[in-house]
Amino acid sequence: MSVPLPVSIFIVEDNAWYGELLEYKLAQNPDYSIRRFTTAQACLDNLGDKPDIITLDYSLPDGTGDQVLRQIKERLPEVAVIAISGQEDVRTAIGLLRQGAYDYLVKDEETADRLWNTVGNIRKQLELRQENTRLKEQIGQKYDPQRAILGESPQIRQLYALIDKAARTNITVSISGETGTGKELVAKAIHFRSDRRDGAFVAVNVAAIPRDLLESELFGHEKGAFTGAIGRRIGRFEEAHKGTLFLDEISELDLGLQAKLLRVLQEREVTRVGGNSRIPFDARLMVATHRDLSQEVKEGRFREDLYYRLLGLPLMLPPLRERGHDILLLAEAFLKDFCSQNNMASCSLSGPAQQKLLQYNFPGNVRELKAVVELAAVLAENDQIQPQDLPLRHGPTEAAAPGATTNESLRVQMAGIVQRYLDEHNGNILQVAAKLQIGKSTIYRMVQNNEVRIR
Repeated sequence: MSVPLPVSIFIVEDNAWYGELLEYKLAQNPDYSIRRFTTAQACLDNLGDKPDIITLDYSLPDGTGDQVLRQIKERLPEVAVIAISGQEDVRTAIGLLRQGAYDYLVKDEETADRLWNTVGNIRKQLELRQENTRLKEQIGQKYDPQRAILGESPQIRQLYALIDKAARTNITVSISGETGTGKELVAKAIHFRSDRRDGAFVAVNVAAIPRDLLESELFGHEKGAFTGAIGRRIGRFEEAHKGTLFLDEISELDLGLQAKLLRVLQEREVTRVGGNSRIPFDARLMVATHRDLSQEVKEGRFREDLYYRLLGLPLMLPPLRERGHDILLLAEAFLKDFCSQNNMASCSLSGPAQQKLLQYNFPGNVRELKAVVELAAVLAENDQIQPQDLPLRHGPTEAAAPGATTNESLRVQMAGIVQRYLDEHNGNILQVAAKLQIGKSTIYRMVQNNEVRIR
């Protein structure tokens, strides 16, 4: 957590002795910056300094507490105002609290102590607000396209421009590209640059959820809707209200659910499984797929009307093999992050290692490159990675063995990388999933299908 800024406090009190008492009490905390005023006008004239807290005497020579409070709140809605009065009047207290006062204190021998506690509570809220703002700024920077999606190739520069255009509106975005090209990263970059950045980013991998559970996952269900529905569940559309819903691998959605999704998008309402109420939602939709959706439509596996509803702004992510020297930019960035996260001495790619990467076809795209250079950092004998440290499964320019499809080659490549990480992490599936940034269910399926083994 960052170091909090000093808390600026105005004390507005026409009784000089009492004002000094309050200042003496609060000044015991060196993080409090305190200024005293004896009139309402003096306080109002200095509101441009934007204090965090104002203690306000209810009876001032040039205005009553409610009048002054109204003027303060008009100019500084966020400032915390603590009203202090010599009379215990419930109606006055309620009126001030309704106008936006943070608290109402009665002057007695314990007022200074109560004020100390109240200011302490406000300070904690200010620190939380500051930390929340800092985290939002960090997230925004993390998903700034030119930070999150490294590259200088013409394709990536064009992608930056389209991401910027997409972020200005709520148009549906359809992202296509081979597995491992960073489709979810692009979706997050758009979300965190848009005016929905303060809302939730809800991601659903359609291919990873069993078909009989997907409807409930998307639209929610009511208690008793089916066996095992022991309570109401909010669906992902509702979770994404005022934010963004990202549906990855949308081409895997079966035709029955495609019809229901189309109706939901047309009506902007969902009905939970087992329910009758129509629940409106306001969520921006982004979808992604590694397949050619237009071809899926031609072959009858995807509804044409849903296709046009989802098309919106299409973004095509180029495969890594078409991005030239972006490969080296990404590799160096992955190496730097990996060495830093694992407290390793920094390492770099030798000239021959760079050439080997540039000549490789990368069927697994950016995800494969990340796995390859991280393993190379572990295997390297010194601070410079040599060609023999790069665990590439195929020849320099070939993506697959003769007769194998691209998807088959990618699956074999992925299995090899997952197996190496499982061996390195003693079969800990959760750690491997986190390292490779893939779902743990994917690894479990690979184990079940005997593609990888827990040794």
